[in-house]
Amino acid sequence: MSGIILPYRGVRPRIAPDAFVAPNAAVIGDVEIGSGSSLWFGVVVRGDVHEIRIGRNTNIQDGTVVHVTKDRYGCYIGSDILIGHCALIHACTLEDGCFIGMRATVMDGAVVEPRAMVAAGALVTPGKRVPTGQLWAGSPAKRIRDLSPEELDGFIHATEHYRATGQEYLEVVGPAMAVAGA
Repeated sequence: MSGIILPYRGVRPRIAPDAFVAPNAAVIGDVEIGSGSSLWFGVVVRGDVHEIRIGRNTNIQDGTVVHVTKDRYGCYIGSDILIGHCALIHACTLEDGCFIGMRATVMDGAVVEPRAMVAAGALVTPGKRVPTGQLWAGSPAKRIRDLSPEELDGFIHATEHYRATGQEYLEVVGPAMAVAGA
């Protein structure tokens, strides 16, 4: 069985058949997960009081929590995104191709633009915008520098690596099972 997949108030998660959801990852409520994406061990994606949308080929690594704010902010995670271990992604928008480091926190109403990077351990406070091509770090996070072309190219290679690894795991574990209680 792959993942703990639960409805909430009659709304069931919708997960692409080729998305990998680790056996102990939890996906709850109004959640959509796109093709080729991967949710690794211990990930929690809880769309109970608002919606969560995850695009294609996005990698959410072990121990990460994705949640929302009731009646105010959903969580919108685009395609080709890397989210490191133990990140906290709360009621924000992560645009295509960005990178969120390990143990980073991105809070309510924040936006991380395409091909931007939030460093490991950084705290992006509510409503902040991390611009394309920039590295932000610290607590609270602030601009450190522009990313190099080599770093930006590395995002593409890492995304493909995790997509392929997720597909390899999917062959062993199998697709996400029918929603519990169905």
